[in-house]
This record gives sequence, structure tokens and C-alpha cells, in this order.
Amino acid sequence: MSFRVRDSKFRHVYGAAGKREECYDGIRITKSSWDSPFCVVNPKFVGIIMEAGGGGSFIVIPLRMTGRVERDYPLISGHKGAVLDIGWCPFNDNVIASSSEDCTVKVWQIPDKWPLRLNMETPVVDLVMHQRRVGIVIWHPTANNILLSAGSDCKIYIWNVGTGEALVEINCHPDLLFNVAFNYNGSKLITTCKDKKIRVIDPRTGEVLEEGPGHEGSKPQKAIYLKDGTIFSTGFSRMSERQYALRNEKSLESPIVQEEIDNSNAVLFPFYDPDTNLIFLVGKGDCNIRYFEITDEFPYCHFINLYQSSEPQRGMGMMPKRGCDVNTNEVARFYKLHQKGLCEVIHMTVPRKSELFQDDLYPDTCGDIPSMSAEEWFGGKDADPILISLKGGYKSQQKTQELKVTKKSNVLDRMPNKTIQSGSSAASEELTKELKELKDTVRRQDMRIRHLEERLTALEQLGNGLV
Repeated sequence: MSFRVRDSKFRHVYGAAGKREECYDGIRITKSSWDSPFCVVNPKFVGIIMEAGGGGSFIVIPLRMTGRVERDYPLISGHKGAVLDIGWCPFNDNVIASSSEDCTVKVWQIPDKWPLRLNMETPVVDLVMHQRRVGIVIWHPTANNILLSAGSDCKIYIWNVGTGEALVEINCHPDLLFNVAFNYNGSKLITTCKDKKIRVIDPRTGEVLEEGPGHEGSKPQKAIYLKDGTIFSTGFSRMSERQYALRNEKSLESPIVQEEIDNSNAVLFPFYDPDTNLIFLVGKGDCNIRYFEITDEFPYCHFINLYQSSEPQRGMGMMPKRGCDVNTNEVARFYKLHQKGLCEVIHMTVPRKSELFQDDLYPDTCGDIPSMSAEEWFGGKDADPILISLKGGYKSQQKTQELKVTKKSNVLDRMPNKTIQSGSSAASEELTKELKELKDTVRRQDMRIRHLEERLTALEQLGNGLV
């Protein structure tokens, strides 16, 4: 009987760690035990959650600023509790959302000239509705300014960041949420919960469309939608073996395929590329990255290879496809967080002899232009992402835009208006904002005066030397 190797253009994908000078060093990476990747990347910046006392903070580093990070590098530090999750806006590379143990979600505008001299402490918008810590933030894949947050109060909120209002409250989970993800066009949500169930939810109404058992183990499980609507999940068996599974949303209780991986106790995070149907599995504390290809042929999920290293990973971020280098046939790029404060760049490459653009490796991918507005999406419209070609490399389709927030009343708030209290509250908020701005101005002037005094002293010493 002859042995036939499965034909695949990704059979020879290999991972290679970047040189030390391509990496980012000296970062005080968070020691939180929360199940979050702790790192997010886009074609402009890398964001990493930091270990900080007396509040929560994260660091934003321009991709070009490789090397060792200075000890006094400015942070994004407006939270009163530890930051648990962060996420870049898919349509504005300067906007990032963060969630924290202080029960709030904040959205920040990072200037192109970042880093500045001082920490950034004032967000563009503060989103307050959760009553317990908020551990998950996700942007909508096609609608502008739509943000999802999920907290330990077992609630999910859908926000319109442009108005600062909560559009939808979803309260159908009896226990802690482990994972939330949109499908390809953002018309459905998939969630995993501590009750070991997987749910498919309508994000506009909060209605549970499908519900079924997930992995049998009690440890956290993750689930994501693939481009064709299939569900890919990772979790644990009853005997604590790590597993992955493919499911149809109409029959969640009967996986299409389910396989054991190993006996490690680290939670597996799936990173998915919808253009190539590649899935990368990353576990905290593991020293490797497994990658699979999803096809229509049995067994549907084909193991390709294993990237191995000697250092365990504390967290991981994946570059969007538009940020990959098409000249070197890079199909994925990861930013691996080490225990000792290093952020290492890992390139996943397909070796090819030709130096021409490889159309089969780079089909049109999701661009940075939203398919619709927040109002259109909330009104019931669905649309696939607007695709762009990567031939010649990624070029931003729009100029850097400032996120503008027009405050509106909360659509979930049905309480009668309290004119006097709301007026005094608004005045108090305005005074607090002015006070912060004045303090920032005083700090800047202080630094300027100190700098001028140093220069004056140096000039006087020079003049005395000449005399």
C-alpha cells in the first residue's frame, strides 16, 4: 500500500524567531492569572499589559522602536484597577480599548507622535455599566465604533463608542464567561461559559439562538467562528486532556471532529487567519505553537507543524494580515511575551523560490474601512468586511482620524430624569476634567522651566570658563 502525503501549499510553513534587535526588551509584563493574551498588535503599534502598583496600566510601543524600553517610558494609566484585556480598533490603528478590575471599559486615542513625555491618563470615552471586573473587550469586525465587553457579572454589553452609549445588554449566562467572539460578518456571537456550555447569540437582541454542551473538562474553554460558519473550540476532557473540536452551530452537542492534544494544564488560545484557513494554537506556559489547516476533506483539521522554542510564553499577540511582509512570503507574525520582560517577534513563512507576489498565499484580506456605521448595524444591517489586495504591500486607505464622541443618553437607562442631580453631576465632571488639564499644564511647564534652568546653568559655566 503506497503512502500519499496530503497536498497543501502550507505544508512547509516554518516559524523563525526575529533577531534580538528586532524585539522589545525591558517590559514589566503583568503577572495576572487572568486568561488573556496580554498583547495586541496592529501595523503601527504593539500594546502590552503591564505590572503596575496602585492602579492598572499598559504600554503602547511603535513597531519601529525596537530594542530596550526605557524605564521612564510613558504608559496608558487611567484605570484604578489592574488592566485585564486590551484590543485595537480594526478601522483606526490609533484607537485602543481596555478593560479592568475597576469595572470600567476605556477607549484611548494614541497620537502618531507617541510616545509623549507624560503618561496618558484621560481616555476619549469612559464606558461604565458593569458591576464587577471586565475581562473581555472585542471590536465588531465590520461595523464602525461597535465594541463588546464582558465581565464577571456574567453580562455582555454592546457599546456605540461614538456616542458613549450601551446599545444592548445580554444577560443569559448563569456563570463566568470564558470567551466571546463575533462571526465573520458580526451578525452572531459565540460564547463559552463556566457551566461548560457553548451558546450562539444574536448580538442585537441578546436572544440565544443555539445552545449545547462544550468540552467536558471544568477548566476554561475557548470557541471562535471560522469563515464558513463552522465553530472551532479548545478545552479539556473529563480526564484533563487538552482537546480541540470542530462543530456545526446547529448540532453543538455532536462535534464533527474532536481530538486530544496532550495532558498539559495550560489553556489553549486559538488564533485564526480567515484568508488561509490556518489556526495557530498557543498555550500560556508552553514553549511551542501548533498550527493546523482547516479543509473540507476528512479529518477536516490537519496538523501542519510545530514551532518550538526553549522559553515558555507569558502571552501572545498576532499581527493582522495587512501588517505581514508579502515580500518574504510571511503568512503570520506573532509577538511572544517572555517571563523576563522580552517581547519576541516570530515570523511564519512559506518558502518559495519566486520573488513575485504570491496570489495563492495572499487572497484579498480585511481592510481598515468599515462596511457600515454603528447605526446601520444596530438597525439590522449585515455586511461582510471590505477586502483589500496586499499586492505591493499594505497601504492605509484613510488618513489618521481622531475618534470623536458625541454623548447621548443611555438607551438601557429607563430611570426618570433627575434634573438637579444630573446638572450638578455634569458640572462636577466638567470641573474634574478642567482640574486634570490644569495639572497636566503645570507639569509640562515645570519640566520646561527645569530644562531651561539647566541650559542657563550650562551657559553660565561655559561663560565662566571662557573668562
